Amino acid sequence: MQPTESPSDGHAEVRIVAASPEVARRVAEVLRRCFDATEQRSYPTGAEGGTRLQLTVDTTRAAEPARSWLETSRPSQDDRRRT
Repeated sequence: MQPTESPSDGHAEVRIVAASPEVARRVAEVLRRCFDATEQRSYPTGAEGGTRLQLTVDTTRAAEPARSWLETSRPSQDDRRRT
């Protein structure tokens, strides 16, 4: 695997490796419901027939389920002042 550039601030590169393209697509669909995402790219993983799916998610444009989790996982202003 060759090194790649880091995604821009607020974005994450996601790679999904699954036994079948359908399983990989289901996982990608869940991510797209939570985050704004690029079009997925898929590649075969080998002779066994697996699939590797890649997409970029934008964590700054989260949908409601992810937004709630992201907001509660970030330190509050009070927490930042204590450190």
